Amino acid sequence: MKRLVDNENLNVIGQRIKSARLRLGLSQRALSEKLELKAVYICRGSISRIENCERSVTDIEISAISEVLGVTLDYLFGRE
Repeated sequence: MKRLVDNENLNVIGQRIKSARLRLGLSQRALSEKLELKAVYICRGSISRIENCERSVTDIEISAISEVLGVTLDYLFGRE
């Protein structure tokens, strides 16, 4: 079955992930390594695609990203 997407963006949190990562001074590789310590495996290239809204993000990944970046889920989803 073909995936139905309203627009070209595959997620709504990519830009906020990038902003939070840069605010902490983390590279994409460093974020990837910190996520790996939580048993969430997202390579540097996938983080780039997430930040550019070219890759979807699972709930487990969102939770781990939130913890590593020290931001709330509400922040990631633009609700605060």
